[in-house]
Amino acid sequence: MNITDIIAAKRHGNALTDAQIRFWIDGLESFADYQNSALLMAIAMGGMDARETLTLTDAMARSGDMLDLSRYGDATVDKHSTGGVGDGTSFIVMPVMAATGKVCAKLSGRGLGHTGGTLDKLEAVDGVHTDISEKRFFEIVDDIGIVIAGQTAALCPADKYLYALRDVTSTVDSVPLIASSVMSKKLAAGAKNVVLDVKTGRGAFMKTVDEAKALARAMVDIGRGAGRNVSALVTTMDAPLESAVGNAIEVKCALEVLAGRERGDVYEVAKELCAALGTDGKTFDRAISSGAAYEKFERMIYALGGKRGCLERLPAARYQKTVFASKSGYVSDINAMTVAQVVLDAGGGRRVKEDGVLPEVGVKLHVVLGDEVVVGQPLATLHYTRGGDEALADRLSEAFDVSDVGLQRRSRIVCKVQ
Repeated sequence: MNITDIIAAKRHGNALTDAQIRFWIDGLESFADYQNSALLMAIAMGGMDARETLTLTDAMARSGDMLDLSRYGDATVDKHSTGGVGDGTSFIVMPVMAATGKVCAKLSGRGLGHTGGTLDKLEAVDGVHTDISEKRFFEIVDDIGIVIAGQTAALCPADKYLYALRDVTSTVDSVPLIASSVMSKKLAAGAKNVVLDVKTGRGAFMKTVDEAKALARAMVDIGRGAGRNVSALVTTMDAPLESAVGNAIEVKCALEVLAGRERGDVYEVAKELCAALGTDGKTFDRAISSGAAYEKFERMIYALGGKRGCLERLPAARYQKTVFASKSGYVSDINAMTVAQVVLDAGGGRRVKEDGVLPEVGVKLHVVLGDEVVVGQPLATLHYTRGGDEALADRLSEAFDVSDVGLQRRSRIVCKVQ
């Protein structure tokens, strides 16, 4: 068996055998970049069937360390989003599930491009460090029942290598390659029960509902094939999910939800994600109203190094500039991508992995889709810290459309995939 024959097989439209796929992944770094790139392109163009995709995912998961959560039995839960704008549902779903007695041991990543990163948001809190040892990881889980920490370099090294190649060879938007990338990390992270939030729309990677459904189906099939209880929601990401976009400002928004002071779309989506993990609506509401979910999140923050009072003094930007409605009517559009790009350009995100992030930068939304507004009413406020960035407020105002006709509110949930 050799890599050239495997490339040729896939280029000619053949399904690869399990042995061929494992040979490729096991020897990945011994092959030339151009050979691995050629096979990625052949897969992107020819696709993979469900069996091939499952085998590829399993091989990638086993390319490095795998977190062993077997000591907790079937009580372990995890949640993953394919990337959105103003999406802090992990900070709601995980504490709620922990408050109901589930074991929430989650490994997350940092933001890149227009989407926010869970670890960047957590580390906006004073003193918090998410790069912790495996020993400390399990200590926190045993003590609190919830931890959200950074992925180690030894987790799915095959995925890291292949993603770097995909990024420069125009093979990112391939369903088998996306699905195997996401699910290899979920399998390696060890949870028995996983819910996936697959975003669709302008602020998502999957622009159409059909693309999102196809990805959700592929990932659920991988999870089920690997013996995990996996389900997915397809949710819309044309407008930001929360009332805030940024790092510290999204943590503050999540705290408002956990404290029972804010609801809206993010509450609805979080509740449905918890339902997919087995928690009914009444139990979800009770975990919020009782303060149990808030307490779980707060205890996790302190276990990760958060300093006393850190949740009450989240980083605040030096400057603020508000944009106002230029006409009366109804808010008919809030362009998630435009808002995200403004936050990115103000330093609230990173364009390449090496970039730093300004945790205090963000946008606070004062309206939601369908709201009636009058001329001069505040629409959003840009929080920025660098002189000159106030010009970004002009672009922020372009994210809003105000119509003469009222907009019927629609659920963010497009469908469930099981």
